[in-house]
Amino acid sequence: MTDQPSRADGPPRDPGAEPHPELDLRAHIRGVPDFPKPGILFYDIATLLRHGPAWRAAMRRLADMVRPHRPDMLAGIESRGFLVAAPLALELGLGFVMLRKPRKLPGLTIGLNYALEYGTDRIEMQADAVQPGMRVVVLDDLLATGGTMAAGISLLRQAGATVPCAATLIELTFLRGRERLDVPFEALVAYDS
Repeated sequence: MTDQPSRADGPPRDPGAEPHPELDLRAHIRGVPDFPKPGILFYDIATLLRHGPAWRAAMRRLADMVRPHRPDMLAGIESRGFLVAAPLALELGLGFVMLRKPRKLPGLTIGLNYALEYGTDRIEMQADAVQPGMRVVVLDDLLATGGTMAAGISLLRQAGATVPCAATLIELTFLRGRERLDVPFEALVAYDS
């Protein structure tokens, strides 16, 4: 008997390697017409979340995009941004901070009001969530017009953080949201319409 692996075992696997590098993430993102209102095509990540290998591939690819920016912490924008930032923080061995709508976080918070197409909104975080000088990458599921992402970046800077990058699973390039960001931006999938 030898300790050599049989041919059926194949070459040793790299435990950090992506199990399905050829996997097309677009095939796991569903387009839902006329949601939330007529004329809107909604890109639904629920179908991606339900497919274990595709979700794992998305997190590994996003980790490869974010890692070179050397973050100390990840921030996710409510609410689907939590679904991206929390598992990615785990993948990278980092902490995670929530950027939320008003009055959703306990304790002392800091916030920022920002303009929407029709009106204003507010985003908040716990005042002690980041330390001055920390490198915090901000994440969401999708970049559309860029207003909320830009507000998240500004709020983190208000807390003293440095934001080296922003990232999403999906970018709607035709809405030109990237132009509102003053940091490098990464997306796994882009749609032109």
